[in-house]
Amino acid sequence: MKIASFYPVLMVDDVAATAAFYRSHFGFVPLFDSGWYAHLQQAGDAQVNLALLDGNHATIPAGSRGRAAGLLLNFEVDDVDAVHARLQGAGLPILHSLRDEAFGQRHFITADPNGVLIDVITPIPPSAEFAARYEASALPR
Repeated sequence: MKIASFYPVLMVDDVAATAAFYRSHFGFVPLFDSGWYAHLQQAGDAQVNLALLDGNHATIPAGSRGRAAGLLLNFEVDDVDAVHARLQGAGLPILHSLRDEAFGQRHFITADPNGVLIDVITPIPPSAEFAARYEASALPR
């Protein structure tokens, strides 16, 4: 099987407000919007896509309706410090402070209006202990 595309679809309470959040804070642009479903794409990068779906829409099986929970979106960026300053200045909650991790990340965690966690990351060289656990091609440079 060859997968032609892969992206998360978040079941949310308010598609329009959530789309506005990702447009305003993370540079997504709408490719499609029906009111109950929106497909967003990172401006300038067709590989980065995110869809939003009204969690109570009839296309969702009745027993599975609701909103996304237990989910963490990773956004890898070139300059996590700049994104942190911008999002903190915009009043977004900082749920996990900006920090360097021995496993090879400088990151912080915020959340979207539905409570979906967003981990904003810039890869950094890991400690020797963690570097030994990486496949060589996956080591941050």
